[in-house]
Amino acid sequence: MAGDSMFPDAEIDGSEKSEEMEIVVNVGGVRQVFYGDNLNQYPETRLAELINCLSGGYDSIFSLCDDYDPGKREFYFDRDPDAFKCIIDVYYFGEIHMKKGICPICFKNEMEFWKVDLKFLDDCCKTHLSEKKEELEEIARRVQLILDDLGVDASESRWKRCQKCIWKFLEKPESSYPARVVAVLSFLFILISSVVMCVGTIPDLQVVDAEGNRMEHPTLDSIETACIGWFTMEYVLRLISSPNKLHFALSFMNIVDVLAILPFYVSLTLTHLGAKLMELSNVQQAVQALRIMRIARIFKLARHSSGLQTLTYALKRSFKELGLLLMYLAVGIFVFSALGYTMEQSHPETLFKSIPQSFWWAIITMTTVGYGDIYPKTTLGKLNAAISFLCGVIAIALPIHPIINNFVRYYNKQRVLETAAKHELELMELNSAEGKAAGSKSELEDLSREGKEGPFYSSRLKVSHSDTFIHLLSEEKHYRTRLQSCK
Repeated sequence: MAGDSMFPDAEIDGSEKSEEMEIVVNVGGVRQVFYGDNLNQYPETRLAELINCLSGGYDSIFSLCDDYDPGKREFYFDRDPDAFKCIIDVYYFGEIHMKKGICPICFKNEMEFWKVDLKFLDDCCKTHLSEKKEELEEIARRVQLILDDLGVDASESRWKRCQKCIWKFLEKPESSYPARVVAVLSFLFILISSVVMCVGTIPDLQVVDAEGNRMEHPTLDSIETACIGWFTMEYVLRLISSPNKLHFALSFMNIVDVLAILPFYVSLTLTHLGAKLMELSNVQQAVQALRIMRIARIFKLARHSSGLQTLTYALKRSFKELGLLLMYLAVGIFVFSALGYTMEQSHPETLFKSIPQSFWWAIITMTTVGYGDIYPKTTLGKLNAAISFLCGVIAIALPIHPIINNFVRYYNKQRVLETAAKHELELMELNSAEGKAAGSKSELEDLSREGKEGPFYSSRLKVSHSDTFIHLLSEEKHYRTRLQSCK
């Protein structure tokens, strides 16, 4: 049908310009009046296209809106009114600000529906949008990892499947109950080895060898050997089953694992073979130096503690604040140490021998430690110490709050992402179950109706392309407007 026979009142007089047109848009029950001169600033947007769609008939109108009242010249849209109020700012101010409380991804979809380019979105709002995109990508990555663990590729060899099982068993404690037991055992071995390292330095628990040198108790050595054996076996299995050997070897936590077990084998080698190559005293010094490296194994706890991992990532994101803190302290240390040295030179028993030596006093004063090994004795020196103490408290306190905020924000974000990934998997399982049930039911209905229905019943209605679910009308009632259907 022609558009003129459908909308006699929609015809525009020749004298009426498109700039002077007035249209009413009803979005989710909220009515807005627009004029053509504002909308024509951006002719590619959906609202600007409404001005020229009236002469095209129902096909043109309903391709742009959900419903239309020709009497009021009012277009109806089943969209989010809050987002729409923000989007129409582009016609008046040339930019868009996203209101607080609106989902950035939903707002982006609304802008795409109204055909408004994302370049009009303000930079601060683009930041929120990019952060939300990163969160969705992280959720998708976590879901994909879980699906990869659950899925089994029949085309893979037995060795590949075995590698995946070992990797999941050692790297993902939540995958099964035995994996949790192994993770707890690994955690206990780390604690035991750390305790043994500390207890071994107690003189009462040490033994004296034939040459009169103190050494660790043989029982503690046996416990240490058992722990190192566990760490070695764990690392080798994880290395063999790793999908990417190079990435595994260069990972920070895996480097920590190597540093935790390497001193034991180097010390063992030096003890048995080093005596032939160097003096015994040099061997013992090298062994003692390597034993100090055993403190690296305490960092293995980060593998089993999400809190320590969150703290590490929060500190990485707070490099700017930490650098600001160090800069404040460095400036204060230099200034107050120089002042302290100058003011204390008049005292005959001064403890400030030089400015570099005064650095130590400034550090322990500004950080509120105050060992008391060096202190001012003059009145001006004491006044300088009091000012340096107050400035140190302020300098340390200022960047601490952003660092704490980064930690809390990252910790909460990780918990939200974990919950979202689990929720996404639950939805996928639910949709899969419903899809199977609906598919089997529709197949049975199609088989039972086959041959009994005419062409009218066998035809299928078109699917709506709108983001929101809108019931389609049949061909006989397709041109009923919302106002008429309400009557």
